[in-house]
Amino acid sequence: MSSRPGICSISLGRAAAGHSLRHRLDMAQFHGFKGIELFHEDLVSGLGNTKPFISTPAQELAAAHAIRIMCTERGISIICLQPFWQYEGLLDRADHYHQLTVKLPLWLELAEALDTDLIQVPSNFLHSGKLSTDLALAVNDLRRMADAGLAYGGDVRGRRVIRFAYEALAWGTRCDTWEQAWHTVQVVDRPNFGLLLDTFNLAGSRVFADPASSTPLGLIPEAHKNLRESLDRLIKEVDVEKVFYVQIASAEKLAEPLVEGHELYVADQPARMSWSRSCRLFYEYLPVRDVARAIFEDLGFRGWISHEVFNRRAWDTDPDVPQELASRAAYSWAKLCTEFQLRGSPSPRRSMQKSPAQETDDGKTDLHAPAGQTPTTAASEDQEQEDGHAAFL
Repeated sequence: MSSRPGICSISLGRAAAGHSLRHRLDMAQFHGFKGIELFHEDLVSGLGNTKPFISTPAQELAAAHAIRIMCTERGISIICLQPFWQYEGLLDRADHYHQLTVKLPLWLELAEALDTDLIQVPSNFLHSGKLSTDLALAVNDLRRMADAGLAYGGDVRGRRVIRFAYEALAWGTRCDTWEQAWHTVQVVDRPNFGLLLDTFNLAGSRVFADPASSTPLGLIPEAHKNLRESLDRLIKEVDVEKVFYVQIASAEKLAEPLVEGHELYVADQPARMSWSRSCRLFYEYLPVRDVARAIFEDLGFRGWISHEVFNRRAWDTDPDVPQELASRAAYSWAKLCTEFQLRGSPSPRRSMQKSPAQETDDGKTDLHAPAGQTPTTAASEDQEQEDGHAAFL
């Protein structure tokens, strides 16, 4: 299997900022991306437009069918639907039961409608007072999820088994390292339940960096030693067949600790979460090269590699945002392919000099749509530093 470039739908702009999903998909296609991670907000926001938001299952399913058609027309696969979050280990078992019996069955149908067999599940980051400390409870919850995905593909209608990719968020309450996520995958012990490796969450976890630290480099004690040992364990312990896909990103080094008074500070929100949602860059502060080398060269992963970036620029209402972000991501993909010799991967580079004009929802051409650039000129080294936004993954 070759490596294939993907990107998250909200990494090309946010619906609430006026960036239609149709235009974002056009930009993804133009810059050579072969897949998207579909963020659920793009189902519930009327195909990526602004309000009114969709709220009923029937409307979400209709949106899923429409999005599948749009992607098919552009030669784009839907890597996964994400995020199915705040699920495992809940103390409120009524809430858990609702998610298991109402929300999850709908998501299985949405996945089928989107023609994907994968749902992404981030580790729970609810307040500790809402989550059990009993790992067995969380494991059982996730096992029941996996069993539902197996059963979905086991009926007489010929539907596919739905898989689940579990990710350790760097700010997860009970699971915040890849080691914990991998242990969970092992004890869940289902063929359709695997691991998502995210370079930001791996290097930006308590293993290496802390955005709230007052130390000059923002690193935890013995950060490089910790990371090296963690990557050694990853190479030795993880079965690459259980890695369902990879997300790759780095992060901006903040000038000041992310504590109260910082522009990105949000009360009752973990600092690493605020950092992740606003400051993901490429080949910046975190040792992403080391992590990528472990995943691609030592572990030997090949498959979907997705650019999942939650960046401040995505919230800008500037209509050039989807073009700009897709171009920067394409530039980064080219750098990654060169550095790690990801052979057999389709290149995002294009000979065309202009991107397609933005189409409005009634099918008319938007004359204010951005003129495109080729990825080779879209992001220079100087541009990478402009306004704290790098060419990123």
